[in-house]
Amino acid sequence: MELADFFRWLNDAHGLNFSIFYDAYDRDRFLLGLWTTLYLSVVCIVLSLVVGVLGAWLQGARSRVLRAVLQGYVQLFRNTPPLVQLLFFYFGVGTALGQLTGGGSFLSSVGWATVSFSLFAGAFNVEIFRSGIEAVPSATREAAEALGYSRLGAYRHVVLPLALRISLPALGNNLVNLVKTTTLAYAIAVPELLYASAQIWSEVLNVREMMNVLLVSYILYVAALVFLLDRLERALRVPGYTP
Repeated sequence: MELADFFRWLNDAHGLNFSIFYDAYDRDRFLLGLWTTLYLSVVCIVLSLVVGVLGAWLQGARSRVLRAVLQGYVQLFRNTPPLVQLLFFYFGVGTALGQLTGGGSFLSSVGWATVSFSLFAGAFNVEIFRSGIEAVPSATREAAEALGYSRLGAYRHVVLPLALRISLPALGNNLVNLVKTTTLAYAIAVPELLYASAQIWSEVLNVREMMNVLLVSYILYVAALVFLLDRLERALRVPGYTP
C-alpha cells in the first residue's frame, strides 16, 4: 500500500484526515508554507547576526550621538511586542513609503516580515554580543593592539571570535526564539507554515490533524536548529579557555 493510499484509508476508516499526504493541492500549499518558513527564518537569522555584530561594535564608538541612537534602537525593539512592530512596519512604514514613491506597497509582506523580525532579533543580538565582548579579558585586547592591530582589526580578528564563542549559548536561544516568532507573519498574510495550515484546515475541516502536523513540523525544525547550534558550539570551543 502506498503512503497516499494509507492516509486515504485512514480518513475513510477512522476519520483522521491528513489531506496533505494524499491530496496534491493541499500538499503543495503545505510545502510552500514550509519553504516560506525556512526562507524567512534563514534570512532573518543572517540579517539579525549582521545587525548584532555591527551594533555591538558601534557601542564602543566615540560618538555619543551614535551610541545614544543605537541604545534607543535596542531598548525600543527589546521592550515592544514583535507583533506590534510587524504591524507598524507593514501598515505604518509600508503605507507611508508607498505614498511617497507614488506606488503601491513599498515591500511585499515577506519583505516587511524580514525587516521587522531581523531588527527585533538583532536588538537582542547586540546585547548578547556586547556581553560576550565585555567578557573577553582586557589583556587580550591590549595584546592585539600591541601587535599593531587597529581597533577594527582587533575587533574583527581577536575580540569577535572569542566573543562569539562566549555568546553562543545565549545566541542560540535567541535564534530559536526568532524561528518561533516567524509564525507572527501570519498576521500580514505571509504564506508561511501556520498560514498554509490554517488555509487547509479552514477548507478541509481537519483542524485536529493539521494542528498535530504543525506542532511536529516545528518540533523537528527547532530540533534541527538546536542540533546545528550545538555542533557549532562544540566545534568552536577552545580547550582550556575560560573568560
